[in-house]
Amino acid sequence: MCFLRMGDSQQFDFYQTGYSGYYVDNQGRTVAFYDRDEAQNTQDPFMEQQYTGEVYQPTHAATYGETPEDEPPLLVELGIDFDHMWQKTLTVLNPFKPADGSIMNETDLTGPILFCIALGVTLMMAGKVHFGYVYGISAIACSGMYILLSLMSSLTVSYGCVASVLGYCLLPMLVLSAFAVFYSLQGVIGTVLALLAICWCSFSASKIFISTLAMHEQQLLVFYPCALLYGLFTLLTVF
Repeated sequence: MCFLRMGDSQQFDFYQTGYSGYYVDNQGRTVAFYDRDEAQNTQDPFMEQQYTGEVYQPTHAATYGETPEDEPPLLVELGIDFDHMWQKTLTVLNPFKPADGSIMNETDLTGPILFCIALGVTLMMAGKVHFGYVYGISAIACSGMYILLSLMSSLTVSYGCVASVLGYCLLPMLVLSAFAVFYSLQGVIGTVLALLAICWCSFSASKIFISTLAMHEQQLLVFYPCALLYGLFTLLTVF
């Protein structure tokens, strides 16, 4: 905001509003008395704060590390950890190996999906196209086991954890299905191998469930529904 004074030569002189009063000159004109010191001390409330030249730097620390080398791999961020998948596979292949509850409690569906696809492929190689049955039985069985374990366990049960365990324990059934490509299972040897695969899958699944959900005194109760589930897959494989 400025103060305007018009002189005799029709020239306009502009002054800042930091004045201390008015006075009348010798020609009878009213002009403002300008105080330079007072104007310098007056701060316009509408003026923005001056830029200091400093660059903003975030104060929070990185989640995984200060350097890009410390960040986890992309597959780990996507939930695909091949090391944990290998440990789960070894736990299933060795039924007498103690299960690591922290790893088994992860919701890892990559391995189970691969095993279901591989089971469907081996059945197709044996002349049995049962992809729909494999996925349908798996979905219904996971829902049933989830409800059953939720009623039996005092801990919180995750649907993804149930699906992951049942899918990984399908590995012995996959081996049986691959064997059925080259040899018929409709005989004494096939019956023995089928019963062995059912017990293997059921024992591994029940062992992992009781370790993850702290149900050490209820393994037989968990073993029975698992045996019914893998018995259905055995029927698809044998017949």
